[in-house]
Amino acid sequence: MKVLSKILSVVVGLTVINVWLFRSGKSTSYRGGDASNLMEEFEVYGLGDFFMTIGIIKVSLAILLLLSIYFNKLRLISSIGIAFMMLVAVYMHFSVGDELMKSMPASVMLVSCLFIAYSTKK
Repeated sequence: MKVLSKILSVVVGLTVINVWLFRSGKSTSYRGGDASNLMEEFEVYGLGDFFMTIGIIKVSLAILLLLSIYFNKLRLISSIGIAFMMLVAVYMHFSVGDELMKSMPASVMLVSCLFIAYSTKK
């Protein structure tokens, strides 16, 4: 279970960093509404530019999650933090009427982070 937790920590951490730092300006089939980039997606959700600071929080938590491979004490807080962010992301998709498939990446990350947090307690 510990090995799977560490693997998921790497996958989740790198995925969050990839989405926010390298793919934020690119279109994907998972963007909310008809958005073609992250800024447009936030507009679809009715969120202002201020909410883009969420990216700073998510990337920071992702870095902490990656560091938790070596520093176990970081794993619980970083995984719960990202899980909360993914829960909000899933909610935002549903709030604008997105089809289920658009919320799948956030849902998978949410479940992964809950598993990481659970396995930390063991």
